[in-house]
Amino acid sequence: MNGVGQDFDGIPVVGRMFVMQGSGAYFCTASVVSSPSRDMVLSAAHCLLGTDTRQVAFVPQYTRAKPRPYGLFPVLRDAAGRSKVWIAPRYRTDGPDRAATLDVAFAQVGPGSDGLPVEDVVGGNRLVTGATFNHPKVTLIGHPAAAARPRMCVNKTTRFTSGDPKSPGSFLRIDCTGYPGGTSGGPFLARYDAQTMTGDVVGVIGGWKTGGPTADTSYSSYFGAEIRKLYQTAVAGALVQ
Repeated sequence: MNGVGQDFDGIPVVGRMFVMQGSGAYFCTASVVSSPSRDMVLSAAHCLLGTDTRQVAFVPQYTRAKPRPYGLFPVLRDAAGRSKVWIAPRYRTDGPDRAATLDVAFAQVGPGSDGLPVEDVVGGNRLVTGATFNHPKVTLIGHPAAAARPRMCVNKTTRFTSGDPKSPGSFLRIDCTGYPGGTSGGPFLARYDAQTMTGDVVGVIGGWKTGGPTADTSYSSYFGAEIRKLYQTAVAGALVQ
């Protein structure tokens, strides 16, 4: 049924992001995005802002019953010890309200325990930029913070233009029930293929009001030229050892 979120067992390309402190503290959702280095994940900028000096890791298809079905992929660090996370500079300077249209982040993760890059292990979604705001069918996946399993919902997206001068811009909007804290960063997947369990990622939960003020309507920054440029910067940066 369109617009109704359902708990499910998850898909390999989507998982939880953890701050690795003690037993680990979960804070957002992320997904694998295809890249030449095959080691890139995508989330919301408000999720990864401020993680430069903390150890963060991606856990694909986390559930409480099977917490690490594919292992753990730590976000890499550069030569200066900062996490290899790419966020638009204007988002860092202007913050999550004034720069809500740029609430997107890419992070490079290291290999799993078997030495393979994450995309070789679980696959990856295709990043699509410059598409419409109005997708007839989008699959929304997120990991609610307190839930044992992730959530999936299918609905159309529409264009939402903010009337708040403190948080300007146009965003993708989707009505899907039951996406509370923790689902931020979860992918909006167009052309989702149930066989490959991948799709075209056209958004992530975030943007306006860092994803929206209620659990039943979610938002995303629009993936336009600035997000394509950010991805290209991340791809180039991932090749620097």
